[in-house]
Amino acid sequence: MKRNLKLGRWSEDELNDLIYSSSKIKEAGSRIDHLSGRFIDSSYSASTLIGSHELPEELVVSLDGVDCFTFIDYIEAMRLSRSFSDFIENLKKVRYREGQVSFKSRNHFFTDWIGNNSLFVKDITKEIGSRTVERTIKHLNKRDDGTFIIKGIDPVWRDISSLPSGNIDDVILDKLKTGDYVGIYSKASGLDVSHVGILIKTGKDIFLRHASSIKGKVIDEDFKEYVSNKAGIIVLRPIG
Repeated sequence: MKRNLKLGRWSEDELNDLIYSSSKIKEAGSRIDHLSGRFIDSSYSASTLIGSHELPEELVVSLDGVDCFTFIDYIEAMRLSRSFSDFIENLKKVRYREGQVSFKSRNHFFTDWIGNNSLFVKDITKEIGSRTVERTIKHLNKRDDGTFIIKGIDPVWRDISSLPSGNIDDVILDKLKTGDYVGIYSKASGLDVSHVGILIKTGKDIFLRHASSIKGKVIDEDFKEYVSNKAGIIVLRPIG
């Protein structure tokens, strides 16, 4: 397995210190807030991972530029670690089914995390949304016209529960916690979400911390305003 490391503004020693110091923060959400906050203003970069149905997979750590999905990959792997070497091993577990570094084993969809990372996160969408949650059976990776979104990945039927944005009231907002991983539900065929980020609560303010392609960097954006015109959300909560 080939490793491809681009650490950006950090050295390995600096990352080791950051990860070790954050491991002392007992509450998972606070640890995620601490780690992800260090990425504010980091550059947005799409397609940093290396591997396809034709190209061998490499274990990529690209901290000089993240997209919305690699951002949460790195934060969750750091959250589980006490050192830089731990981080590399945990990244394999977070990004790949059973830690097997291959294109087919990569978590290509947000809901892949629910089954493949069940030791680390749990789906709390139904728990916080109760009767307001909508259930949809989707054929992930296969569009209505029969074409694949990602070549080389077999389509899979998935039972998805999402919380419509119009139903997100103060009661539900109160149930959300800092460090929750939020997926923006997509009604498009073949997709579960169109975007992902991290929920951050600061006093009465609620933000979505995410790698924004529009802003070109990692930002905090007003959560209620961001989701107001979206179809809905799926919420995963870190365990521990």
